[in-house]
Amino acid sequence: MFKLFFLIFEPGAAWDKIARAQRGIAFITLIYLLPLIALCTGLELWGLSLHGKWQPHFQRFRTFAPEDILTLGIIQFLLLFVVVFVTAVLVYHIGRTFQNRLTFVQAFTTIAYGFSPMFLMRFLDYYATMHPGVTWMLGIGLTIWTLYQGIPRVMQPDPTHAFGVYLSTVMVVILTSGLARLMTALCVLGRVDLQHSWLSHGIGRLLGY
Repeated sequence: MFKLFFLIFEPGAAWDKIARAQRGIAFITLIYLLPLIALCTGLELWGLSLHGKWQPHFQRFRTFAPEDILTLGIIQFLLLFVVVFVTAVLVYHIGRTFQNRLTFVQAFTTIAYGFSPMFLMRFLDYYATMHPGVTWMLGIGLTIWTLYQGIPRVMQPDPTHAFGVYLSTVMVVILTSGLARLMTALCVLGRVDLQHSWLSHGIGRLLGY
C-alpha cells in the first residue's frame, strides 16, 4: 500500500523498483490490485451507509437501502477490475504497433500501478458532499503524471516512439476510466433508478435478496 504514495510523490524511484521486481500478473492482481479496489469501494460504501450522498440535481441528501449499497458495491468492484484489464489489453495492442517486443505483462504492470492515484482519490467518495466527477478529475490528473514516469521504465518504448505510446495510453485511460466513473456516478447521483434496473434485479436474484 505504501507503494501507492511513492508512485505519487517519488514516481521515478517507485517505477524503477517495479520494473526491477518484474512481478507476474497473478501477483500484482492478488496482492496489490484487488485489495486496493476493495478498499476504495468499501470506503465509499461505508460513507453511503452512514450519511448517504448529496444529489445536486435534486438538492437533497439521499440515503441508500442496504441492498442498493451491496448492488452498487458489486457493480463498482467488478467494473474497476474490468477497466484495468481492458485498458491493459488496449494499451498492449496499441503499444505493439510501436514496438513488437512489448509483452502483456509490461502493459498490465504499467496500467495496474498507473491507476493507483485514481483509486486513491476514490477514497474521497466517502464524503457525502464529494461529487464523483471531482474525484475522477483529481485521479486522472495524477494518473497521467504517474504514467509519464512509468511508461519509459516499464514498457520501455523506443525513444522515437515514447511520446506516441504515452499519448495513446493516456487517451485510452481517460476513455475507459471516464466511462466507468460515469456509470457509477449516475447511480449515486440519482440519475439512474438502481432499485428497478435489470442489473440490480439480476444481482439480487444471484445473491438471493
